[in-house]
Amino acid sequence: MPEEEPRLLVFDVNETLSDMGPLRTRFEQIGAPGHLMPLWFAGVLRDGFALTAAGAYADFAAVARDGIRGLLSTAGGRSGDVEEAARHVLEGFAELEVHPDVPDAVRALREAGFRLVTMTNGSAALTGRLLGRAGLLDCFEALLDVSGPRCWKPAPAAYRYAVERAGVRPGQALLVAVHPWDVDGAQRAGLEGAWLRRDAAAYPDVMLPPAYTARDLRALAAVLTSE
Repeated sequence: MPEEEPRLLVFDVNETLSDMGPLRTRFEQIGAPGHLMPLWFAGVLRDGFALTAAGAYADFAAVARDGIRGLLSTAGGRSGDVEEAARHVLEGFAELEVHPDVPDAVRALREAGFRLVTMTNGSAALTGRLLGRAGLLDCFEALLDVSGPRCWKPAPAAYRYAVERAGVRPGQALLVAVHPWDVDGAQRAGLEGAWLRRDAAAYPDVMLPPAYTARDLRALAAVLTSE
């Protein structure tokens, strides 16, 4: 259990709140196999992390566009405009929906008195559209992204930026994410971490274990609101 009860919940967005499955269809629509989508997204994260480790910065859209160009350049049997294909895939982010467990859980946490913010390696503007479509925008007091600190999570400065913007100490915040690297990074920066398993098999042994583990956000909300 956390030593200091967290009252600020900092939510990751991509895959944690948003269901990115429909982007597979976007890949198929540009003539690429849908199974390339997770590979592409993993590559986007890798390159964003690498830039941060080197002391540089580029926003998510720029890194994502380069990643699509790279994948399509090696995809045999495909023809067409690569720039148009990249645009088509990236426009899909503006149409994503939240996971089914998210709306009830977010409202329950807000009603229980938790403060809610988001902190994404993606775009705060797209986060706003995602939450607006779900009718959840008024539950969050701030939508943050890494353009503020100009470094990607899991760099410590990204988490410090989020808690400083909220006016709390790291120990008063709980990062909620589906990605173990995000949970680990937050905990090394002094926050608590909650891991949403969703479809994952196991949490890596090499990373700091999460303070909370739950199958989805609804299950995590049930635990947090009962304490």
